[in-house]
Amino acid sequence: MAGPLRVVHYLNQFFAGIGGEEMANMSPQVQDGPVGSGRALQQALKEQGTVAATLICGDNYLNDARDKALATIGDALQTIKPDVLIAGPAFESGRYGLACVEACKAAQALGIPALTGMHPANPGVESSRPDVYVVPTAATPVEMQAALRAMVRLAVKMGRKEPLGPAEVEGFLPRGVRRIYQRQVPGYQRALDMLAAKLRGQPYLTEVPILVPERVSPAAPIAELSTATIALVTTGGLVRKGNPDRQVSANATRYFRHNVAELESLSGKDWEAYHAGYFNHIVNSNPNYILPLSFMRDLQHKGEIGGVYPWIYALPGVSTPVAQSKRMGADIAHELKEGRVDGCLLVAT
Repeated sequence: MAGPLRVVHYLNQFFAGIGGEEMANMSPQVQDGPVGSGRALQQALKEQGTVAATLICGDNYLNDARDKALATIGDALQTIKPDVLIAGPAFESGRYGLACVEACKAAQALGIPALTGMHPANPGVESSRPDVYVVPTAATPVEMQAALRAMVRLAVKMGRKEPLGPAEVEGFLPRGVRRIYQRQVPGYQRALDMLAAKLRGQPYLTEVPILVPERVSPAAPIAELSTATIALVTTGGLVRKGNPDRQVSANATRYFRHNVAELESLSGKDWEAYHAGYFNHIVNSNPNYILPLSFMRDLQHKGEIGGVYPWIYALPGVSTPVAQSKRMGADIAHELKEGRVDGCLLVAT
């Protein structure tokens, strides 16, 4: 395709200029031409393409009503028939990053090339692999222009159906995909070149990156349990009956805390599990399986622990990206430290 590309831009409510959190539950809508940050995208495209339409959806809506939102987005894409979809960039915004990835997958399911952009620590990066191309960006919109320029370079090649090279050449984050192709330099020579560069302190690029998981040093043991305050945290998807807080069943981006100061036990009349990774029925009959409040109260009454922290913390741990888990874990730990908690019992499924 030699002429200008027909582009659809996906945005959330904030970058479309509609509103902040108060509009995060808005359903998908279509507007003609560029909207909000899409005007900067149009400038970056120049004569290479035209933003024919903008798809806008609230972050909460897409994550909470995923199937309905994606069906609407798919219908709009089939009507508009773009050459490529560009989502975001989302920078470090987790919910937005996840939504951008879902929008790209919806486009690709229809045979429409799609890409997004976000900070490498965004949880959307993990959910994108290996299907969606993600251009790395800065953490904040301060670098919007640079992010859009990089995204446009890749979008133009994808929209024109040009073959793409490896990640380090095209400027997208590695997707974990390895393809067979002929290298100009044999393997032994490449290995020696890398070794020589490493020994000289020169930059080099390994062909087999190793992701080493972080190690966390354990805290010191609690000296005296009989006077210790213990907090309860669960990744088992505990929610109030009927899920009034609208927690998701997977890919959580937020946790909820509930006050149990007056409770001796969790009842299936008031609590249930909402988790996509296991059979919830048994837990729904006795929620103490995923957050053992009744057992901890028993230990408290026997004097084996000093007490139970009045707030419990809950989220579904299934399919939660590591970066998002670290963020939520750090937030919970900060609250527990401020509450002078001595220890925490984390219950997983």
